[in-house]
Amino acid sequence: MQYWGILLSNETGTMDTLEATKESVVETAAEVTKEVSRFQQYINDHIPDVISFGMRAVLAIIVFIIGKKVIDLIRKIVRRSLEKSTVDKGVEQFTDSLLKCVLYFILIISLVKQFGVDTTSLAALLASGGVALGLALQGSLSNFAGGVLILLLKPFVVGDYIIEDAHGNEGTVKEIQIFYTKLATIDNKTIVIPNGSLSNTSLTNVTAKDERRLDIIVGIAYDSDLKKAKQLIETILREDEKILQEEQIVVYVDNLGESSVDIGLRAWVRTEEYWTTRWRVLEEIKLTFDREGIDIPFPQVTVHQGK
Repeated sequence: MQYWGILLSNETGTMDTLEATKESVVETAAEVTKEVSRFQQYINDHIPDVISFGMRAVLAIIVFIIGKKVIDLIRKIVRRSLEKSTVDKGVEQFTDSLLKCVLYFILIISLVKQFGVDTTSLAALLASGGVALGLALQGSLSNFAGGVLILLLKPFVVGDYIIEDAHGNEGTVKEIQIFYTKLATIDNKTIVIPNGSLSNTSLTNVTAKDERRLDIIVGIAYDSDLKKAKQLIETILREDEKILQEEQIVVYVDNLGESSVDIGLRAWVRTEEYWTTRWRVLEEIKLTFDREGIDIPFPQVTVHQGK
């Protein structure tokens, strides 16, 4: 009898445990069902907002694509108009860059408005933050003002070869943009210089004029024939087709140095032919002096020893 009592007691405890587990599962399922219902209700309540946002996003993308094509078309029309006018290349590039910034700003404001942002409030916010924005962008504003000054005063134009004295940068001007100017060096590197720096420093415009003076100094030995050397140099200059014969050609004694008599020559060439002419004339002088027995000495010191 005792055994059957224990067995009955165990069965009763197991039933109670199963019943409790069943109730727990039912409660959990009820909670899950309740949360799912809440989520579904949330989705149902906000589906119109999601659809509306999606439509605005799609519309914004379409507007951006169309706006970009319209901006490219406007820029193309303006560039063609400027190309047909008498403005130089720098004004054309600067205007194109400025027009691009303005049109894209208008496009962005239009896209922001598509998402329900009050542009009046945005304008007020920008106005209230104008001082801070101006301080933050003072470098850019300085570069913009520098670009305007470059276009107005024209210390150089696109195609000129300039040397910036502050940092020694030099090259041919390829672009004058709204904030910076691009130079191409003779070894095909690109140098980007802020317009503010160019407008506030001295620079040398090598190609501002069509003609450039060629100055070369050549030293000969003291025991060489000075008059013959001068005559040979003048003949070389007279026979070179790139030397402007209508301009003055001068061959003169420039200096009596420690080891040589320095002969100077001065002539004029086209600016774009300066370097090739200089290199060719120097080579021809060396070859002619070697052939005619005119010595070009190297620095030397003569020591006299007393007896």
